[in-house]
Amino acid sequence: PWGADDLAAAAAAGPDAILVPKVNDGADVVAYDKAIASAPKTTALWAMIETCQSLFTLPQIAAASTSTRLSCWVMGTNDLAKEMRARLTPERTPFLPVLTLAVAAARTHGVSILDGVCNEFRDIEAFKAEAAQGVLFGFDGKSLIHPSQIGPANAAFTPDAAAVVWAQTVVAAFEAPEAAGRGVLKVEGRMVERLHLAEALRLIGVADAIQAREAA
Repeated sequence: PWGADDLAAAAAAGPDAILVPKVNDGADVVAYDKAIASAPKTTALWAMIETCQSLFTLPQIAAASTSTRLSCWVMGTNDLAKEMRARLTPERTPFLPVLTLAVAAARTHGVSILDGVCNEFRDIEAFKAEAAQGVLFGFDGKSLIHPSQIGPANAAFTPDAAAVVWAQTVVAAFEAPEAAGRGVLKVEGRMVERLHLAEALRLIGVADAIQAREAA
């Protein structure tokens, strides 16, 4: 019953982002966007993907980002488990199709997406395994519930040094004069296409942003 007042207060505070729950479809995104219209333009709208209904409107929810502040999704696996009557196992087997589809839908409209929480905050090894799974799926990061999870999450989602070096090698290869106009190259015995160049540039950008943040 206090939702409207909460949104108004959040908008007035002008945070970096406002995370809203139970988004079922594009209409919900539009409604939330209107509710925080008084917030500074720099305040983004983030949406929880945590209902069964939302799983069947993922493209629609993502498309709403083109006309609203929506810029990021957060997976609500606990609420999904409740609605689905599924079990949250360490492997998250019941949710593998859901996680895959959510990442794919988010990517179609350039929406960032964060993996859901790991409830085992006392078991760091379990958290590390789940974070590694999130990286495997292509998530941009992971939502956390305990300070002990911050370090392992940063480690999981930070590109490792070897990957950065390879990305720099790929970029250098395509920047070479002899590579002009070519779509495929042989780099250190491996076939590399321009799609790999795009991924290399993205990875370097992530690494540079992390380095700049740590330096600050």
